[in-house]
Amino acid sequence: MAIYTLPDLPYDYSALEPHISGKIMELHHDKHHKAYVDGANKALEGLAAARDADDFGAVNKLEKDLAFNLGGHTNHTVFWNNLSPDGGGAPEGELAAAVDEFFGGFEKFKSHFTQNATGIQGSGWSVLAWDSIGERLNVFQLFDQQSNVPVGTNPILMLDMWEHAFYLDYLNVKAEYVKAFWNIVNWQDATARFEAARTQTAGLITR
Repeated sequence: MAIYTLPDLPYDYSALEPHISGKIMELHHDKHHKAYVDGANKALEGLAAARDADDFGAVNKLEKDLAFNLGGHTNHTVFWNNLSPDGGGAPEGELAAAVDEFFGGFEKFKSHFTQNATGIQGSGWSVLAWDSIGERLNVFQLFDQQSNVPVGTNPILMLDMWEHAFYLDYLNVKAEYVKAFWNIVNWQDATARFEAARTQTAGLITR
């Protein structure tokens, strides 16, 4: 039985137009995201078979496959919900206050996040996350689907910077894609993630 399943999009494929086309959303969700789900399940099956056979010769590959594909699944699941046809604007309430505290205001945060996204070398994500150890918001680049993620962080807002996320619409002009992203950010979802993340702790780890 598959452990991971492909979630439905919370809106129609074309709902985010003109910022992201329905064609990209269909390919991105039905092909790319599904491939990560299938890959994660396949890796789990391989690890279970290795335990049953007491043969761990392929464990390094299987663990890397799991990290990459599970990263792709979880990242995209956050990303879809971070977007909304009714999005845009700026955060409100406690998330807005936290952005002001840790970045000096929304416009400074927006510039930081934008430059973080367009500056990624190769494939990856731009991430706003809550650091449960430092008890603060941080922005960082996530490479591929799983690399460079600080332990103890919870994603609040994620932007997919793999070429398959934008190339049909924006070709190689990444800055235009990131500019369009701000029109469809679901700040309600980001706020809910922020509020949930602050209730979590890093266990026995302290600053």
